[in-house]
Amino acid sequence: MTTGGAYSAVGKRLLDLLLCVPMVLLTSPLIGCLALLVRFALGRPVIYRQTRPGLNGQPFTMYKFRSMRDVRDAQGQLLPDSVRLTAVGRILRRTSMDELPELWNVIRGDMSLVGPRPLLMHYLERYEPEQARRHGVRPGITGWAQINGRNLLTWEKKFEYDVWYVDNLSLWLDLKILTITAWQVIRRQGISPEGTATMPEFRGTKR
Repeated sequence: MTTGGAYSAVGKRLLDLLLCVPMVLLTSPLIGCLALLVRFALGRPVIYRQTRPGLNGQPFTMYKFRSMRDVRDAQGQLLPDSVRLTAVGRILRRTSMDELPELWNVIRGDMSLVGPRPLLMHYLERYEPEQARRHGVRPGITGWAQINGRNLLTWEKKFEYDVWYVDNLSLWLDLKILTITAWQVIRRQGISPEGTATMPEFRGTKR
């Protein structure tokens, strides 16, 4: 069970809409320019769509700006992220602008501005029961794990932070996370772990 009372039940969703709708209106010129940049640099599709687990693990379609090329080996397997990630994609990820389309997910109610990041569907069967509690709230664009290390953390530590957020959900915590997130985006902290282009796959916690 999550904490947060009325805020968890109603206030969090209101905060999402009060902040997200003006953000979409203010950033619409930037979103349009980025869409054109991705179109000319990578071609179509401009928007990357993928099914991710949301509240209680229910699937939804998440939207992001495309940052990788669809490059495969002779067997038809995708090449490593470090090869597929383009210069434009690196800039989008470094500045977190690839996540701007997720504002639409927030308006739709698939996501929240703050919450555990939505990962991959096949991770659901790899979680331990305690780790799976991260799905007790809507996933977020940013979260407690993101401001405490983001992709520099181990998977286990990220899930620990995610569950802590679920248990300590409050208005003041969300405002704190949003404020620190804005500062970290400016400083470009914790985009990827050392020596890798993106976070390695979670294969389950080894005991």
